[in-house]
Formats: sequence, structure tokens, C-alpha cells
Amino acid sequence: MARSRKKSKAIARKIALERIEYMFKLAGEEICRDPERSARYVLLARRIGMRNRVSIPSHLKRSLCKSCSSLLVPGRSCRVRLKEGCIIITCLGCGQIKRYPFTKKDKEPIS
Repeated sequence: MARSRKKSKAIARKIALERIEYMFKLAGEEICRDPERSARYVLLARRIGMRNRVSIPSHLKRSLCKSCSSLLVPGRSCRVRLKEGCIIITCLGCGQIKRYPFTKKDKEPIS
């Protein structure tokens, strides 16, 4: 009985992760036409993750604003600046600032 419960939870978490990724995809498609709907998709993705205790993947987590739940698209809903070894992302909706460090190795072009 315990094994089947563990297995069903693992399957539920896998499905939740797929749904989170799909909601972010929908949010990216809707950001130009309807920013409010896009924010709603991101909010739903966050709720799915919380309900199923699944963390949002880091590549998706960097593209959302924690305070206003909007998708961060450079030039559309956020401003991106490079300053003294940091990537500074400012949400244009609420003004929230995120900073990510980077090294010179990260900055070099891929050959």
C-alpha cells in the first residue's frame, strides 16, 4: 500500500511539472496580446507547484516576478541591465528588482 501511494505521488508531481511548463508556455504566447491573462497563467502555474509540492524549474523561475506574478519578457515587461558583475532585472509592472551574479566566463560568446 505504501509503495503504490509513493508511486502515485511521483506520477502526480511529474504531471504537475508538465502542467507548470505548459502554463509558462501559454503565458509567453499571451504576453503581447493580454498581459493580465499571462499573469493569470503564471499565478496558476505557481499554485499547481505549491499544491503538489513541486518547485518551479530554475529556468522558468528566473522569468517570473514574485511580487506581481507577471512573466518577465525583456523589453515588454522588464528591463535588463548589466552592472559590475550582476544582471539586474527590473519588473516594469511593480518595480521589483532581481539581481543575479555572473562571471566573465558567463559573458564570453559561445564558439
